Amino acid sequence: MLSPTPVSLFCTLLLCLPLAVVFTINTTTTPPTSSSDATGKNDKPRNINTKTPIFSAPPPPPMIVPEDDKSLFRVAARVNPKPSPPGAAKKLAFMFLTTTPLAFAPLWEIYFNSTHPNLYNIYIHADPTSHYDSPFQGVFSNRVIPSKPTHRFTPTLISAARRLLSHALLHDPSNYMFTLLSSSCIPLHSFNFTYETLIRSKKSFIEILKNQPGIEARWAARGEEVMLPEVTLESCRIGSQFWTLTRKHARLVVRDERLWSKFKLPCLHWDTCYPEENYFPTLLSMRDPRGCIPATLTHVDWRGRSDGHPHTYEPAEVGPELILTLRSDRPRYGDEETNGSVPSSTQRHDPFLFARKFSPDSIQPLMSIASDVIFKD
Repeated sequence: MLSPTPVSLFCTLLLCLPLAVVFTINTTTTPPTSSSDATGKNDKPRNINTKTPIFSAPPPPPMIVPEDDKSLFRVAARVNPKPSPPGAAKKLAFMFLTTTPLAFAPLWEIYFNSTHPNLYNIYIHADPTSHYDSPFQGVFSNRVIPSKPTHRFTPTLISAARRLLSHALLHDPSNYMFTLLSSSCIPLHSFNFTYETLIRSKKSFIEILKNQPGIEARWAARGEEVMLPEVTLESCRIGSQFWTLTRKHARLVVRDERLWSKFKLPCLHWDTCYPEENYFPTLLSMRDPRGCIPATLTHVDWRGRSDGHPHTYEPAEVGPELILTLRSDRPRYGDEETNGSVPSSTQRHDPFLFARKFSPDSIQPLMSIASDVIFKD
C-alpha cells in the first residue's frame, strides 16, 4: 500500500471543501411552533375583554415547598412582588378554606368553565380531620394544598389563610389578586364581571372597622395588655374574615412576624376570641391603610345575630329576588380618617362579588337560576 504524500492530502481537502460549504449553507434551523399555531386554536378567552395577551408561560422548575409553616412563609415572602412574566395575563387566585365538602361545586364549575383557564387558579385548604364524602373533582381536582386542622376561637384559621396565600404566591407568579372564600360562599356575578372588577383595582378589598362593640374584650382575650407593645387597643381593628388582597399585601401577610407573634397566642376567653377577624384588618391598617378599600366584597347578613354565626339562607329563601337584593346592597366601609383609605370611599359603591352563608341543600334552587340570574350581568 502506498503512503499518502502531502500533495495528495492537500488535493483531497480541496475536493471536500465545496461539499462542506454547500452543506453548511443549505442547513437551516426550524423555529419552534407555538401551541396556538399547532392546534389552530385562538387563545383569546371567552367573554373577557382584556388588552393583555393570554398565553401559557413555560412551566417553572419544580419547587420544593417547605412543610413547616415558618419556612413556607419565609420562602413565599421572597417571591417577585409584581405579577410575571411581563405581558402575561394577570390571574385571580381563589382560595377555599373548608372543613366540609364543597356543596356548591356544581355552581362554581359553571362559573369557572365559562372562561379561559389561564385567568385563574384554585387552592383549597381542607381540614384533614374532617370527613369528605367524595374527593374534590372537576375544576377542584388536585387543588388541595397541604392542610392542617382548623378550629374556631383559635389562630388556626389565620394560619390556614396564610398557608393558602403562601402556596398561591409560590405556585404561579401571575397571580395578582387573592380571594379567600368558604365552602358556604357562592358567586353573585359571572366570572367575567368578577375578573374585570378585581383586575382593574390596585387596592385590596378588606373590611377595616374601628371602635366596634366588643373591641376591648377581643383585644384583651389573651390577657390584659398581652398584645402590647405590638398591638395597642387604639390600633386594633375588626373586619370580615373574607377578603381580596393584592399581591403586594399577600406578601406582606406571609412576611409578618411581629403582629403574628401576638395573634398566635391562645385566648383565655374563648367567647371573645375571633383572631381571624382581627389579625388581617389590624395588620393592613397599620402597614398600608392607603393600599386598601376598607370593605369586603363578600356579602353576609348579621342582622339580629348574636351567636357568632351569620344568617344562613335556606332553599325556600333562594330565588332571583334574593340574588338581586344581595347585589344591590352597599358594602360597609371603614372609617376613612382612621384607615387612611381613598377620600372618595363615602361615594363608592363597589359591587358584592360573593355571598354567604348558604345551606348545602340550597344548591338545587341556586342551579335553577344560575344561567338566567346569577351569571347574567
